[in-house]
Amino acid sequence: MLNRRTLADRATTLFLWLSMGFVLLVLGGILGFLILQGAGSLSWSFLVEPPRNGMTEGGILTPLVGTVQLIAVSMAFAFPVGVFTAVYLNEYARDDGFTRTLRLAVRSLAGVPSVVFGLFGFSFFCVFLRMGASLLAAGLTLGCLALPVIVGAAEVALQNVPQDYRDASFGLGATRWQTIRRVVLPAALPSILTGAILSVGRVAGETAPIIFTGAAFFTPGLAKSLFQSVMALPYHVLVLATAGTQIDKTRPIQYGTVLVLLILVLGISLVGVLWRAHLRLKTSR
Repeated sequence: MLNRRTLADRATTLFLWLSMGFVLLVLGGILGFLILQGAGSLSWSFLVEPPRNGMTEGGILTPLVGTVQLIAVSMAFAFPVGVFTAVYLNEYARDDGFTRTLRLAVRSLAGVPSVVFGLFGFSFFCVFLRMGASLLAAGLTLGCLALPVIVGAAEVALQNVPQDYRDASFGLGATRWQTIRRVVLPAALPSILTGAILSVGRVAGETAPIIFTGAAFFTPGLAKSLFQSVMALPYHVLVLATAGTQIDKTRPIQYGTVLVLLILVLGISLVGVLWRAHLRLKTSR
């Protein structure tokens, strides 16, 4: 007969397998549903044509490019600021009350609802800094949303760099900044990219922050300036599903847009993973 410990071990293993299977089933179901509903809309013209006829026809060129622009602006702000914040917290700051409070504040930001970031972005970027509803204001707001993820991932990555690396660099006469720039950051960069990849996924799919700061219901062309409003894929889906004049007619466009957004996020994540693997291979030599 099996003893109690063996039964508990097998029951735990079964529970873990069932949990993993349930998660995979849910993810597979969502992905399969989106593919079934949206694959019929995917075509080259769907990607390269702008919406027309009240957004009931045409493609998604303007919201697709707008989403890429928002990601680029947000990461151009959040990545360097997040990494330098993590460098300060891990390499320069003393372990005192101020530093602990700052860490707690950064971690708390990760749990703030995105609509709060949207209201902040509207008040600060659009009104106080007079940027108006624009690509720049929306991108900076999304950058603020991504900051906690990047700071957290970068700080953990810096903490995982062995202290021997720093000591060896100091022993060769390097300054602290030279050590950070030439030794610590290259060693931590693959893990830092993980946080950036996660933040890109969140930024690309957010709707609430950009409603307040720069998302347009419809624009006839692409944004050629940082101070123009842009269309974005998640907001485009929201408009088609709730504010369109012919919601049922645009249903295939809605599912196709969601599927393109998913492919875009997965594609960016795949590129990031491959780049991270390349950097790890390069630093391990």
